[in-house]
Amino acid sequence: MPWPSFPSMTIPIPVLHNPSFSNHLVTNSSHPDYAEIVVVRHGETAWNATAKIQGHLDVELNENGREQAAVVGDRLSREAKASVIYSSDLQRAFETAQIIASKCGGLEVVKDSDLRERHLGDLQGHVYQEIAKTSPIAYKAFISKNEDQEIPGGGESLVQLFDRSTSALLRIGLKHKGERVVVVTHGGFIRALYKRACPHGGPGKVLNTSVSVFHLYGEDKWTLKVWSDVSHLSKTRFLESGFGGDKNSG
Repeated sequence: MPWPSFPSMTIPIPVLHNPSFSNHLVTNSSHPDYAEIVVVRHGETAWNATAKIQGHLDVELNENGREQAAVVGDRLSREAKASVIYSSDLQRAFETAQIIASKCGGLEVVKDSDLRERHLGDLQGHVYQEIAKTSPIAYKAFISKNEDQEIPGGGESLVQLFDRSTSALLRIGLKHKGERVVVVTHGGFIRALYKRACPHGGPGKVLNTSVSVFHLYGEDKWTLKVWSDVSHLSKTRFLESGFGGDKNSG
């Protein structure tokens, strides 16, 4: 499925973290020129595990998801201290954020509806492998090469998702320049951020509780430092297939 094309910008080449590394990147959280934003996808839900499209539907974490959130929380507690956590108001993200906050000394969690997943309209609530048959009109819109194509039933286009996602992160970044903050959100949202920082790259999967780190200097300069790292899950039984990380369902 295509992503919108935007004017080229001078973006530094990202330094990506190898997911096989057991040692986590700890970066300077007090640089005055940028905000360091740690973006975490929420933990697994029962709908993730059964390939059911969530979008804006409010689905809670399953037990795997809660364990994943605890593990990523332990990881972040050993890294440079964050000043605050922002979270999508959907409960799978908010619960993940609360678990992370408890592991990091009781950080404040701020709900922000702009951090929600892409609204997928009439596709929400359907099993991904069946949507071509169960919702053919919405499916046709979903796979359209027209990035302005909205999905029937109130769904967002790729351009709308991109604009909302990047505007939300920029707003947070400008407010917290010189600080490290955590943002807990969703797969489709995170992929949009990747396309902003790396317009010509391919993001691939965004697994549950994966960690990505962006440095935001301002509107015209985003640097991707870590992408979709799940090394914290590598020695646990919670590294799942991450359905939705590459299909905007999360």
